[in-house]
Amino acid sequence: MKLKSVAAALAMCSSFIAFGAVAETVGISMPTKSGARWISDGESMVKQFTEAGYETDLQYAEDDIPNQLAQIENMITKGVDVLVIAAIDGTTLSNALENAAAADIKVIAYDRLIRDSGDVSYYATFDNFKVGVQQATSVVNGLKERFPDQKPWNVELFGGSPDDNNAYFFYDGAMSVLQPMIDSGEIVIGSGQMGMDKVGTLRWDGAVAQSRMDNLLSANYTDKQVHGVLSPYDGLSIGILSSLKGVGYGSGDMKMPIVSGQDAEVQSVKSILAGEQYSTVFKDTRELARVTVGMVDAMLKGGEPEINDTTTYNNGVKVIPSYLLEPVSVDASNWEEIVVGSGYYTMDQIK
Repeated sequence: MKLKSVAAALAMCSSFIAFGAVAETVGISMPTKSGARWISDGESMVKQFTEAGYETDLQYAEDDIPNQLAQIENMITKGVDVLVIAAIDGTTLSNALENAAAADIKVIAYDRLIRDSGDVSYYATFDNFKVGVQQATSVVNGLKERFPDQKPWNVELFGGSPDDNNAYFFYDGAMSVLQPMIDSGEIVIGSGQMGMDKVGTLRWDGAVAQSRMDNLLSANYTDKQVHGVLSPYDGLSIGILSSLKGVGYGSGDMKMPIVSGQDAEVQSVKSILAGEQYSTVFKDTRELARVTVGMVDAMLKGGEPEINDTTTYNNGVKVIPSYLLEPVSVDASNWEEIVVGSGYYTMDQIK
């Protein structure tokens, strides 16, 4: 009887311990709420991590680097088990990540590569070179469709934020399509401005893009029309379109230039339907969250996360094992199938 009593007591004790066990916590550091996609990323991760049995600490830094550093340090101090970080500036986190490593906290770079640190375990993102290829291809297709008899086509280039590693992949992917056409004379860069040092847009700021487009138009297009604008992000595209509309494009005999984008934000999908923005690139953040949750789950359970790329992303210290998801080009011909058919948006959100 005594042995049975002891066994019963131990069973009750272990049940109590299991019931009272604290769930492991994932610290999620996002760059800003100013872009709709980052809000979606955060919400998707919190939902999926919660469903997988994890606690989450989600923080937005509002594009303030010291703020992001302070938030990450606070998460480390509070003892999160893993950090998932979408960096504002991928070169500023080395010291913070050394502190994370000292506390045995693993780090996953989320969508934006963290550079110059050996303390990054994995990277979850999209095929960013392919994003650029898709953007440029859509620009070329649009030029052929809207301006078939107006070669050479006058095109201007915009890049993303120079402190975001992805911006270079987007630009290089796009130029792999456009450079041969520039070399052949089919496309002319009216301003002559090329290269990320000339066309980059710090912090992906739409107002900065609009101002630069204003300057490009006044300096280079008083006696000719611009036919296309390579834009790497919807937030920039909206600013660029505002500038173009401000001088009469899209009205009278001034056809709207072909303007690309990325992230399939609601405002840009509506702009595509209105015949303004030509295209965007859809990146399903639910899938990126799913991959990230899988990586965390595998690491915390002592397994190996699923990866599909071990060569592309060298962060200056080491090659980061990565999982690359497929982006999808979206325009007026397929937007409903892609963004509504997938359940990412409802029709009410778009129309």
